[in-house]
Amino acid sequence: MVKIAPSILSANFLNLEKEINAAEKAGADMLHIDIMDGHFVPNITIGPFIVESIRKTTSLPLDVHLMIEEPDRYLMDFINAGADYLTVHYETSIHLHRTIQQIKECGKKAGVSLNPATSILCVEYILPDIDFVLLMSVNPGFGGQEFIPHVMHKITALKKFIRNKGLSTLIEVDGGIKLENAKDVVSAGADILVMGSAFFNSNDYRALIKKLRKNIGNR
Repeated sequence: MVKIAPSILSANFLNLEKEINAAEKAGADMLHIDIMDGHFVPNITIGPFIVESIRKTTSLPLDVHLMIEEPDRYLMDFINAGADYLTVHYETSIHLHRTIQQIKECGKKAGVSLNPATSILCVEYILPDIDFVLLMSVNPGFGGQEFIPHVMHKITALKKFIRNKGLSTLIEVDGGIKLENAKDVVSAGADILVMGSAFFNSNDYRALIKKLRKNIGNR
């Protein structure tokens, strides 16, 4: 079943606990948490202390996406804070295999993220070691952007690549996902949909998830 992961980057931080509880009650499968450092991406968000607070607020798996330089320096901070899924960017990871090993040794799900212009071939030799690939369908750094059309072909190509290798690696897609394009994204091969502004700007989270699951044939 396709998983739906609301991205708290678009939540109301003045009422974050309330927003998280509402997302959980609405039927979200996990929470996506973007960590930005102002260097790899032109924005700064939250750190491990906030992740730790979120962990105390919800039983949902926490999908922590490290959009940061030198991710190895902070892996244990976010693992200890309560991350269940931990994603590092191919573009920032010098010793990617070692980084993935460290995440897996801690019993966490490990993922590698690729920016829109980064080839899927970059994960060819790490695919057997990771649980999922996170394809950015917008340029990372800000919420509310429009889905980049050519990423649809990238999802299809990656799914074929994974199947040809006989692997079960999941595909997560992040950026510009909404009701209008979710079915196409899933048909292309996505297993996890990250939804930011389209989710938290809706008036009824439960109704949105119900309609979304109906659209993608996933009740």
